[in-house]
Amino acid sequence: MAEEEEELRARAVKQIKKKRDLAAHIFVYVLVNAFLVLIWAVTGAGFFWPVFVMAAWGIGVIMNIWDVYRAEPTEAEVRREMERLKSGRA
Repeated sequence: MAEEEEELRARAVKQIKKKRDLAAHIFVYVLVNAFLVLIWAVTGAGFFWPVFVMAAWGIGVIMNIWDVYRAEPTEAEVRREMERLKSGRA
């Protein structure tokens, strides 16, 4: 029972760290892109070029969100993968 509790605690700590890292990632994304929009506005506000940075980096933010909030693999999925690895199939 203590091993299960330790494993659960380790998973919880890992998830908390992932959420904190995601919050930092989003904060930096907003900060940097706000600065780019400010540069764009100060330099004449022509073509909105910051959209390229926002879109490209936004894909990374979305993937980070997906990584943090996707469901954990089920026990059945883990067992199937273990069996596949045991049988030597790639």
